[in-house]
Amino acid sequence: MEYTTLGDTGMEVSRICLGCMSFGSSDWRSWVLDEDEGLELIDRAIDLGINFFDTANMYSKGESERILGKGLEGHREESVVATKCYFQMDEDNPHSGGLSRKAIEQELSNSLDRLGMDTIDLYQLHRWDDDTAVETTLGALDDAVRRGQVRHVGASSMWAHQFAKGLYTADALGTERFVSMQDHYNLLYREEEREMLPLCADEGVAVMPWSPLARGYLTRPHEQFDATARGEVDQHARDHPYFEGGGKEINERVEELAGEYDASMAQISLAWLFEKDVVTAPIVGTTSVEHLEEAVEALDISLDDSDVEWLEEPYEPVRVSGHDD
Repeated sequence: MEYTTLGDTGMEVSRICLGCMSFGSSDWRSWVLDEDEGLELIDRAIDLGINFFDTANMYSKGESERILGKGLEGHREESVVATKCYFQMDEDNPHSGGLSRKAIEQELSNSLDRLGMDTIDLYQLHRWDDDTAVETTLGALDDAVRRGQVRHVGASSMWAHQFAKGLYTADALGTERFVSMQDHYNLLYREEEREMLPLCADEGVAVMPWSPLARGYLTRPHEQFDATARGEVDQHARDHPYFEGGGKEINERVEELAGEYDASMAQISLAWLFEKDVVTAPIVGTTSVEHLEEAVEALDISLDDSDVEWLEEPYEPVRVSGHDD
């Protein structure tokens, strides 16, 4: 395993962050692993040297957090745990979502209980809340840090101007500023290169791309995408513009290059991300120990500059995707 620093926090994290959306209950989404399988994956991740874990309160309605907390028993001190809030947890309770002070304080307390932890290392806004003043949200987050419930705060997909507003408002108020951005970024979706990634590089903000394998579309030839349990039912993959803007040709080039490197398509796709200096740690979600091991092995692949350019060449601008889902 390779390690790096999470932005300017001084915290050392593995170059791969284990995404925990796939842990919880198959009642939530059919491809999600139940507890025993999830715990097996967490154990193997620890064995492989992964110390960075990302979840959210909404994943399996809290079950993901509970399973992650259980899986990290005895390993909490060496682990860096990230979770998120924003999406409404209870349809009958409007205060169970959004970024009001009430919502943040309630959901943070609930996440801590499920995780079985006193402090969350990285507490992230899952999205931007147009209905709450950013000053209110930042104040609530700052207070959580002062209470010792949170060590650092981060954010996830939003417009660059919104993230910039959050950063300069925190500086103006003297509150905790965002140390990380978890955004939508992979070979098939590179719109973040226009504004968000340069902003993060300039501000020293860590970047943790979600969906680094395009919800599986970068792991197998395009005609086989529907062959997996998740690919067959995952409408979110089709909602993103992976099949647009040169996506098919990029998929074909990943397949061809995988053959040249004697690697899998997933490994080539991850190796491309590892070549990006702005990327701290992609969030790799998996339902298979074998695929997790494969992802770690991708750290050993060093792509030539010409290969990186060749993979990127077919890309065409696509519609912005991931800010609202």
